[in-house]
Amino acid sequence: MKIYLVGMPGSGKTTFGKKLADRLMLTFVDLDHEIEKFVNKSIPEIFVDHGENFFRETESRLLAEWAASNTNFVMATGGGAPCFFYGMDVINNSGLSIFLDVPIAELMARVASQSNRPLLDANSEEREKTLIKLLETRLSCYKKAHITVVKPDLEKLLEAIHFNSKYRQR
Repeated sequence: MKIYLVGMPGSGKTTFGKKLADRLMLTFVDLDHEIEKFVNKSIPEIFVDHGENFFRETESRLLAEWAASNTNFVMATGGGAPCFFYGMDVINNSGLSIFLDVPIAELMARVASQSNRPLLDANSEEREKTLIKLLETRLSCYKKAHITVVKPDLEKLLEAIHFNSKYRQR
């Protein structure tokens, strides 16, 4: 089983992904971490040294490689991974996608102290505008996920996966 968590920066993909993988006894994959290992640079360094296009191409390549692998996993995708180079199609064709739908105010609180998010490297007012614009741009992509979990917690995710597994076996 391949499970992909998609959603905005700060929606909890990594936090819930680790817990979910542990609970389901699956490998946890953080796509951003895989990119950093592949390029041997941090995400901010990749953006500065190579630009967003290079980052998105690398992200897409690694997403496709993991999707084609025989490994079962829970993956925390980057916030933009599903929205570039047909990423959501790759995700939906290879596993179960779950959109973690979190309100902007909660996203703001979560990303305020994080410095590893190049697209959100701004003051509070600009960060909120950027988050709103990103959500407007990406929401139609995220809504293609098999499951949407609003204000997610671990139990809601497990319940959604359990329900979807039974539904898909029909």
